[in-house]
Amino acid sequence: MELSSDRVAVLPDDAATATLVARVHDPDAGGPCVAAVRGDRLVDLTGAAPTVSQLLEREDALDVVRSAPGGREWALEEVLDATLRRTAGAARLLAPVDLQVLKAAGVTFVRSMLERVVEERAAGDPARAQEVRDRLAGVVGGAISSVVPGSEQAARVKEVLVAEGLWSQYLEVGIGPDPEVFTKAPVLSAVGTGAEVGVLDRSTWNNPEPEVVLAVTSRGRAVGATLGNDVNLRDFEGRSALLLTEAKDNNASCAIGPVLRLFDDGYGLDDVRRTEVSLRVEGPEGYVLEASSSLAEISRDPLDLVAHAWGRHHQYPDGFALFTGTMFAPTDDRYRAGEGFTHARGDVVSVSAPRLGTLVNTVTSAEEAPPWEFGVTALLRNLAARGVLR
Repeated sequence: MELSSDRVAVLPDDAATATLVARVHDPDAGGPCVAAVRGDRLVDLTGAAPTVSQLLEREDALDVVRSAPGGREWALEEVLDATLRRTAGAARLLAPVDLQVLKAAGVTFVRSMLERVVEERAAGDPARAQEVRDRLAGVVGGAISSVVPGSEQAARVKEVLVAEGLWSQYLEVGIGPDPEVFTKAPVLSAVGTGAEVGVLDRSTWNNPEPEVVLAVTSRGRAVGATLGNDVNLRDFEGRSALLLTEAKDNNASCAIGPVLRLFDDGYGLDDVRRTEVSLRVEGPEGYVLEASSSLAEISRDPLDLVAHAWGRHHQYPDGFALFTGTMFAPTDDRYRAGEGFTHARGDVVSVSAPRLGTLVNTVTSAEEAPPWEFGVTALLRNLAARGVLR
């Protein structure tokens, strides 16, 4: 299925007034360039900041993105078109983060938290999911949605669920004092909009996880936001939480983009907290799934998640990108009754928010996705050869 090259579908609705950072693969340079979106142009800022990580550490980052003299320029429409069509040999967008550690917070929404309990109780078997779902709903109902994590009320809910034999490690991180924060994928391994995302061939129960991703500096300050797809294997994680790495970290299993929106006078954390994230999956057989979620329903504030990831207990010298979690856990049947949703090869997955744009990717297997070959050593060699390292 060919991806749309409509600019409106990629950039934020208010792109004309937003402060937007992109990474562009430049074939002439043989590597990535840090770029600013200025009108209908992409302006190379690599001379001012060789990496997005270094740009975000600057106190004058907003000024640099808006008005610093740049190097070469690209026509925005041409780059977007080449990105979505995966045109060989053309400049294209990459994930808008680079040296930041790719972190993720899990089980931050009640709906997805209960589905994680379903996965665990069903031992990764989608055929058993509805039975577990019905039992859990009978005991919990909707009351758990108002529980403040780590509160006395949460402790009482835990007592009830333990007595019913329904307590779970997912409920522990969902309503307990400490959230789940894990490393999603290696530095530089994220793919951008237009790219293929990978699902392990041997997974039979999997799904996209549309999320807002925060860009956080080495000082623990959230300075921008973008969108992410935390591709997940429900059957693997459901069999054992110790399989989290195999469920989450595979070739092309982390997508971020399309661009990074920096916080400024017109857009900030309160806007992130009000973000409505939409998901659309279009299957090669004509299947369509649409869903939406509101960050207003998150059980822990985004800054609380940042505080659990960064502090005296853990530092990130190059900053980190933090997936804030998803409330999307698809239960609609795609193939057989009671088995819910799972991906098909060729699915086109669009994650969008009006003020962050659209991250769109096509599903393939992790085994057949383009291999990840451009790591930290390759980046440093490339930047050194271009004379932009300082």
